[in-house]
Amino acid sequence: MLDPAKLSDIEAIIAAQGAMRLIGVEVVRVERGETEFAVNFRPELSQQNGFFHAGIVSTLVDTAGGCAGVTAMPPGAGVLTVEFKLNLLAPADGERIVARAEVVKSGRTLTITQGRVFVYKNGVETLCALMQQTLISMPAKTVREPDSSK
Repeated sequence: MLDPAKLSDIEAIIAAQGAMRLIGVEVVRVERGETEFAVNFRPELSQQNGFFHAGIVSTLVDTAGGCAGVTAMPPGAGVLTVEFKLNLLAPADGERIVARAEVVKSGRTLTITQGRVFVYKNGVETLCALMQQTLISMPAKTVREPDSSK
């Protein structure tokens, strides 16, 4: 069971990221070492063929992986992505993408996560991307409140 404070931390991390607000990320599920985030399709998130842009797919799963890492760390810890590899397996052609990420190994300094992105079209789920990520632990900075004037 996830500590409610960790869920609050994840929600604050998402709220503080302008990119997450821009693409409309929905926090679907947060457990210890696991997250699930989703984005609904909008034309502004598409590439030239009308699919979700690969940059949106990678942004979503990178953030899901980072937040999964945070849930497995002690209070006050934050993370930065050191690297990630993304395999695009199918066009993200649909109404919604969902990233599910999990911690593979959480160490004192480095944490490894894996993520999968699924696209939903007409009720059918298709795996469209796989990610492996390395995170580095660092002291969490105070999360900025979103600037609502912009």
